[in-house]
Amino acid sequence: MTALPLADGSTGGVIVTGGGSGIGAAVCRQLAAEGSTVGVLDRNPAAAEQIAEEVGGVALIANVADSAALAAEVQRGAELLGGLRGLVNNAGIGNLKGFESYTDAEINLIFAVNFSGTYSAIRAAAPLMRASGAGGSIVNVASVSGVRPTRGEAPYSAAKAAVISLSQAAALELAPQIRVNSVSPGFIRTPLNEVLAGDDHMRSQIEHGTPLERLGTAEEVSELIVFLLSDRSAYLTGQNLVLDGGSLLNSAQMDSVLGTMLDLYS
Repeated sequence: MTALPLADGSTGGVIVTGGGSGIGAAVCRQLAAEGSTVGVLDRNPAAAEQIAEEVGGVALIANVADSAALAAEVQRGAELLGGLRGLVNNAGIGNLKGFESYTDAEINLIFAVNFSGTYSAIRAAAPLMRASGAGGSIVNVASVSGVRPTRGEAPYSAAKAAVISLSQAAALELAPQIRVNSVSPGFIRTPLNEVLAGDDHMRSQIEHGTPLERLGTAEEVSELIVFLLSDRSAYLTGQNLVLDGGSLLNSAQMDSVLGTMLDLYS
């Protein structure tokens, strides 16, 4: 990554929410490998400190659902990093239940973390990026579930769809100093998805419905995110990039129907 210079001659750093594990940790490692200083923000102090020590960054502790605490840590992170030129909103939670089984508390929490946490972090980071005189780049982690809803994930799908729309709205309002994009991963092998990846039958179903016939890796997602943070994507803003091995090209129902038709008529 080519660093974006700040007004004082330093390069500033990048804050990654949910940076203590999974995709967030992979992003932190990739950023550090390309020469960026990283603020690892996580609600789990041990996880944040472990990754921060590994990448030579700083640990920031906050629950993104707490907007005041989040804003304070983003401010502290910018000070510790010598400025802020990038933000990755990766923190998120999901659930898997029937549509009528979700409680108000569960729905509110899913939106508080996935949508409101993303909004709050952008709101806190934007003035800090402008203050540098160089602007910056924001990447929000959405999901293919926000592009095409999935059974059992109604609140999560809706929240991630809102993240995609929020990213586009922010790209309009924060330009030209700040670029904002979102990425929508499909089935990625992370601790969150290990219950699926570790089940041979479930994994086989996922692979069958994916043209590339495998799950993605956190490192593949981090490569895309770091590209969007860098000046290699300097003319790219307001976009949602899907990284799913082609799974959105298929639907389970149509795939089954077409497979049956092929068997009958071939």
